This record gives sequence, C-alpha cells and structure tokens, in this order.
Amino acid sequence: MIHGKLKKSTYMQGAVVATLGIVLSKILGIIYVIPFHAIIGEQGGALYGYAYNIYSIFLGISTAGIPLAISKIISEYDTLGYFKSKEKAFKIAKRILSVLGIICFLILFIFAKEIAVWIIGDITGGNSIEDIAFVIRVIATSVLVVPILSVYRGYLQGHTYMTPTSVSQVLEQIVRVSIIIVGSYLVLKVFHLPLKYGVAVALAGATIGSIVSYLYLKHQVKINKSDLVKESTEEKVISTKTIGMAILLYAFPFIFGDVCKSLYNSVDTFFVVKTLVNDLGYSVSSAESIMSVISTWGNKLNMIIIAIGTGFMVSLIPNLTRSLVKNDRRDIRNKITKTLQILIFVTLPMTVGLSFLAEPVWNAFYGASEYGASVFRLSIYTAFLTVLSTMCTTTLLTLKEHKVLFTSLLTGLIVNAICDVPFMHLCARIGWPAYYGATISTIFGNSVSVLIAFIFLHGKYEVSFKTTIRRAIKTVIAVLIMVGVLTLCTHLVPLGGHSRVVSIFVILFYALIGGGVYFLVANIMGMFRGLFGKNIKEIVQEFYQKVRRKIS
Repeated sequence: MIHGKLKKSTYMQGAVVATLGIVLSKILGIIYVIPFHAIIGEQGGALYGYAYNIYSIFLGISTAGIPLAISKIISEYDTLGYFKSKEKAFKIAKRILSVLGIICFLILFIFAKEIAVWIIGDITGGNSIEDIAFVIRVIATSVLVVPILSVYRGYLQGHTYMTPTSVSQVLEQIVRVSIIIVGSYLVLKVFHLPLKYGVAVALAGATIGSIVSYLYLKHQVKINKSDLVKESTEEKVISTKTIGMAILLYAFPFIFGDVCKSLYNSVDTFFVVKTLVNDLGYSVSSAESIMSVISTWGNKLNMIIIAIGTGFMVSLIPNLTRSLVKNDRRDIRNKITKTLQILIFVTLPMTVGLSFLAEPVWNAFYGASEYGASVFRLSIYTAFLTVLSTMCTTTLLTLKEHKVLFTSLLTGLIVNAICDVPFMHLCARIGWPAYYGATISTIFGNSVSVLIAFIFLHGKYEVSFKTTIRRAIKTVIAVLIMVGVLTLCTHLVPLGGHSRVVSIFVILFYALIGGGVYFLVANIMGMFRGLFGKNIKEIVQEFYQKVRRKIS
C-alpha cells in the first residue's frame, strides 16, 4: 500500500500481516545469499559476519526495542485518550534516537580497529585487522538512519497499522539486496578490487535501504495524518520530561533484550576462530569458513524460522498492552498460551525439516562445502530456541516484568559465554566436531532463559502450560512421524550427491511429502481445530472462498 488510507488490524490480522511482511523480507534476504556467496566466498562471508555481528550490538543499543517501546507507549496513550501526549512522545522519541544513533556511530567509527583486534587477536593468514576495521566503519553509517526509521515503525504499530511497516521492511530489503548483489559483483568481478571493498559495498546496502524505507514511512504518516492525529477536548497533561523518561524506561528493557540476543552471536565471533585455531588445531581458513557459516551463511537460513516468530511478536505487543491496561488477566493468559502453541506448531516441524535436509539445502544455496551442511544441521535448532526466547522476552517486557527479564536473559547469556569454549573442547574430546560445542552452548543458554521465564509466568500470572505441553507432545509425535516417512524416502531419493539444480527438486520433493504428512497427522490429532477452531479442510475452503470473492 503506497497511497490511500490505512486500515487498522486485529490481533490475528496484525500477526498475519506482520509475519507476511517479515517473511517476505527474510525470503529476499535468503535468496540473495546464493549469488552473494558465489561473489565473496567464505572468507568474505567471515569478514561480513565480523562487521555485522558487532554492528548488531550497537544497532541494538541505538534502536533495539524502539519500535516495540514506541508501539507500547502509543498504544497505551491512544487507549487512554491521551492524544496530545501521544504525538509529543513521537517527537521526543525522534530527538532521543537521533542523538543515540550519532553516539553509537562515533564509537563504532573511532574504535573500529580496537574492536577488530578483539575479534581475531594476533591470528594471521585470513582477514586482516585493517580489513575488519574498514568494513566496521562502513556499516556504522547505518546507525545514523535506522534509529529514526524504528521510531516511525513503532508509531504506526502502536496504532495497530501493520501493513505500512511490513511494506517498509520489504522495500528496505529489496533496495539492500539489489545493492549487495550488483555492488559487490561490480567491485569484485568487473573492477577487480580487493575483497574488503566488495564486502564494504554490500554492508553499505543496509544504510541505503534504511533511507528508502524511512522516506516511505514518513510519507505514509504525512498522508494519513488526519487519522493518526486526533483532537481531544480534555486529557491529562503529561510533561516532556515525564514522556522522555517513559520512552527511556520502556526502551531500556527492550534494548537490553536485543543486545543480549546480539551478544549470543558475538560470543561465537569472539571465541570460535581463536579457540579452533589456537587450541584445537584447525587452520585459519577452516576456522573462518566455520565462522562464516555460524555468523553469516547459516544464520541467513535460520532467519526463515525466526521471521515467523518475529511477526507474531510485533502484533502481540500492542494487543497484550491493551489487555494489560484493562487488567484483563484472563485475556493475557490466553494470548500468551495461544501464541506459544502456534509458534511451536509452525516452527518446530520447519526446524526439524531443515535440519534433516541440511545437505541438499546447503548445496542448493551455496554449493559444495566441507563444513557448511555439518554446521547448519545443528545450528538451525538455535533458531527455534531463539523464537521461544523472543516470545518470552516480548511478553515480559510488555508486562513490565523487567527484573525477571534481566535475570533470564543475563543468566542465559552468561551460561552461553561460560560454556562456549569448554563445550568446544568437550565435543573434540568425545569425537564430535569441535564447532558443535559453540552451537550447543547457544542452545543451552537460550533454554535456560526460556525456562526461567516460563516458571515466572506460571507462578505470577497463573499461565497454565498443561494444554501447551499436550499440544507440544502432539506436535513432536507428528514431527517424528514426518521424519520417519522422510527417512524411508531416502531409499528412493538420496539426499546427497546431487548438483545444485537437482538439490532444489530434492528439497521440493521432501518438503511436499514432509509437509503433507505433518499436516495430515496434525489434522487427524485435532490440532488444527484446537489451535484455529477449524480443521484443515474448513480452513482451505474458507481461504478459497475469500480468493474467489476478491477475484469476482
């Protein structure tokens, strides 16, 4: 929707719209890695990952949670009828985020070399300290734009207008992907410049894409101002200082949560290469190849799972906030359990399926690789745990349970950081690939965070997980049956040893069979009716009728 009046979204509509936008954006982000990997290779992927993981931490400090925090404030003030304060909050947020963005940019730009030394230490033979510092400075420019963009997204989400933010994400990704592919190709394949320049142009795509997305959202707010800005005869006067403090207090927990999530990836950035090379006898090229899978190439595929969860979280915030303002604890419990059940139902079979198809999936996207499929086969499970952790983080933030949030996230992060190196040594000792230890420590840390949150929600808000556990068990049974059928299919169509084109057809073959078996078993066990109030046949018929009405 580029022009015209915006339409508000209900909870489920908002979840679907937000999820669709994020999924489309992530699909673009996944597709581009095929040519991008071919252009910059695994060493370039490691260099890209070094810069992007560090950038993610500072992006988290300057923007993380801002769309959610602003969404929460706008939704709360709008519900209470504080229309003037709502607009004041929007303006103040833009000022605060502009300053914060500039500060983060300066830190990244000035201390880029020191950060590069921290990442690789005295290791030589791969990407140099100067190259890493250079690309960090390039990606730092994005921190000047994204904070303001995040404020506009939060403003519209707080009014439950999900479509513009979803469109902006897709638009941003289209621009970014175009620059990544075209720019890096021209730099490396046409002008034959050093690798760092190709990676730098690719990273610059984040800045340019953000600018385009920002201009689009600014235009949407402008043409829909009459619907967004309401007049009120009487309302409580809230001072600028109070609103500013409210934004910071709301945003800080969100920022803390997102920075912790970014640090999960950065733990590997700081430990994996140095541990594999200095302690476990891997070559620098092998270690950086493994790191490129964890931080860049495999992480892009993990986004398929994470995108699903993020869409539901975006819609959950304003709707859970309204229930909280009305003190409707029953509705709060219902939304938490329903969201959790749907996330498990949708993301668990996708996670297991991608793990099962790790070899053809990796081959289709990136071609033959010594470590790619092996690393990805296990690392995809971090995406499933990330989805659950994100849901817990979002819920605790919305309920203003900041102390529990800090405890759960910090405990999980500390567990991950403490276990990372020992787990790599342990895996090497028992005959497993050493790099599995890094992934296992991430899974372990996320699991601890989720468990702490679940225990608290059950204790204080009386959120019952009995139905969720029963449906999760049914989901696991359906997934196991799916895997059993797929395993039998390997005798007919082997998973490995194919060309990239044939691998695509292998994936489609297994996806159709796996998806069909899973949905059939889930429907027989009544999971569709339990989650959506209809069986799969009724859902398909309703969708078909809607499509026919729109066409006619």
